[in-house]
Amino acid sequence: MGELMSTTGVRCFCIRRVTFAFLFLFAGTAYADSNTRIIYKQQVEKPLSLVYDSVYISLEKARFFVVFEPYIGKNLARFSDKWGDDYNRNNISAIRSMVFCNGWYANKVSNLDPDMLGFCPLHLTLFEREGKTTVLFNRPGMIAQNSPARELLMKIESEVIEAIRQGLL
Repeated sequence: MGELMSTTGVRCFCIRRVTFAFLFLFAGTAYADSNTRIIYKQQVEKPLSLVYDSVYISLEKARFFVVFEPYIGKNLARFSDKWGDDYNRNNISAIRSMVFCNGWYANKVSNLDPDMLGFCPLHLTLFEREGKTTVLFNRPGMIAQNSPARELLMKIESEVIEAIRQGLL
């Protein structure tokens, strides 16, 4: 009986250590520094209708010209009857996107690494939930880790993020 207890005790100890290790790993990932995330995320306590135009203007002032504006929320709403209970389970009230590019940067990227032209055009997505707007931007510098264009993509990334920040003030 004593041998069974000690084996059980060792198992419990090992299970607790493994559980703690996983919790630590996932907690560290969930709260990772925003500079290491592939997707830049910023939230503001304003409805999308109040921030959309200012983000648009801020991007254009930074010479990132918006070439397309998909209204994703309206497109998804067309399927609400078809999708039934599976439609918009997160209660997002609006989803919009901006597709944008800077021709000079596109040329520079193509000269350094044509494979990175997948980032031209760039895009960001804005969504609103409970009166708060979230902006999401795929960070090209984080994705292009081994590219000869990485340094330039990091510069582009920082300029876009600064334009987003300025647009959300």
